[in-house]
Amino acid sequence: MKLSDLSKEIVDLVNGIKDGVVSIVTTRLSVDNFFRPVPIRGVGSGFIINTDGYIITNNHVVAGYAEVDIITPKGEKFLASVVSRDPMRDLALLKIDSHTTPLKLGDSDNISIGEIVLAIGSPLGLPGPNVTMGVISAKGRNIEGEGIILEDLIQTDAAINPGNSGGPLINLEGEVIGVTTAMIPYAQGISFAIPINSVKRFLKMLAKYGRPIHPRIGVYILQINPQIKTMYGLPVDEGLLIVRVQYGSPAYYTGLNIGDIILEAEGKPLKTPRELRKAVEDSIEKGKITLKVLKPSGPHIIEVPIEY
Repeated sequence: MKLSDLSKEIVDLVNGIKDGVVSIVTTRLSVDNFFRPVPIRGVGSGFIINTDGYIITNNHVVAGYAEVDIITPKGEKFLASVVSRDPMRDLALLKIDSHTTPLKLGDSDNISIGEIVLAIGSPLGLPGPNVTMGVISAKGRNIEGEGIILEDLIQTDAAINPGNSGGPLINLEGEVIGVTTAMIPYAQGISFAIPINSVKRFLKMLAKYGRPIHPRIGVYILQINPQIKTMYGLPVDEGLLIVRVQYGSPAYYTGLNIGDIILEAEGKPLKTPRELRKAVEDSIEKGKITLKVLKPSGPHIIEVPIEY
């Protein structure tokens, strides 16, 4: 394929999805040194997920603001209601009273390192949508910030500037595979996106329980691969290595320790962190999950209560 053909395909792709990407303008009142009310404004991005006017963005885009306005690429302005916020996933669901053009949600479990992606949003408060292009640099990244830990993030070199937060990360099929959420300043193009499958879980929990649910057992884990196996001298090729146990968590009280390896959940082998998260979520109603854990003394079957 000629580069000119690829360029035209990308232009056509952007034109086909741009109406599903919105700008978000937030306002709250503060006071100046003379105790006079002063409006404080913020900007961000979001994208439409269905025809009923529901919009996904980042929690940090709308948290703490009294008024949230949505501006479409056509210049239409709508006052949005905040349906739900999930600080732990850094996601928020908004609603406007308008029939809207949704974007297609992809499957972030099937992304590949090196895959070309587009980040679309309204950086620096400029009229959108603005588009940057890059590749998926890595998968399964974790970052900490402001009291939360975001796990299983997509790392990309597509430029994500202030105001891009909450916009979609798009593959060349025109599908949303992530929500752009963070940029490390001075880090030479390292940006992150929340996998779209995390958004799907967020929406599923809202539909089922009416609020965001965070089932947890209290461990932080690494997926075992050949490099991790060699680095730590592990006796298995697959599984999840526990690298941190939260004090006072169910995992702590059931005796899970740093260095233990989780091999199975509910009798099914585990290869990736997302498989453990799904198993925990599927076990919410039971209130516990059965794990096969490899300890220095050998394999153990351990029932771990689930908190949420």
